[in-house]
Amino acid sequence: MPQASPRGTYLQVAGALREQIEAGEISEKLPSKADLRRIHGVGGSTIDRALAVLKAEGLIESVQGAANYVAGTGDRRPLVDKMTDLLRMSGAKPGDPFLTEEELCERFRTSRTAVRSAIAKMEGQGLLSGAAPGKRREVQNLPDDRP
Repeated sequence: MPQASPRGTYLQVAGALREQIEAGEISEKLPSKADLRRIHGVGGSTIDRALAVLKAEGLIESVQGAANYVAGTGDRRPLVDKMTDLLRMSGAKPGDPFLTEEELCERFRTSRTAVRSAIAKMEGQGLLSGAAPGKRREVQNLPDDRP
């Protein structure tokens, strides 16, 4: 980030993000706060203030514990619901291998921690089997047809 201006660094960051959103460079999910700190070379409070400006303008929305999104975009359902829908729509049958954590992280653009939490919930619902060392999880049961 260039030297702070009289307008304040957080306003510069907010302006840069606003331009990216308006140009379509950011069209759904914003980068994580950690990525924004790295990209703009500023601290966490500066990012928080910049995001607060964009929220106040109605340009972005926050999903607690998930991410910030361009207003009116993105699937904000819990990850376990998205993964259950994936299982439902995949045509999988009991005994079929399920995607790996790495594949799920890439597909849903989320952390391994979030994926592991969703997998644990799916295992608790009896949809997936636990993975043995060196083995993939398997589909145990299929979710009902409710979306």
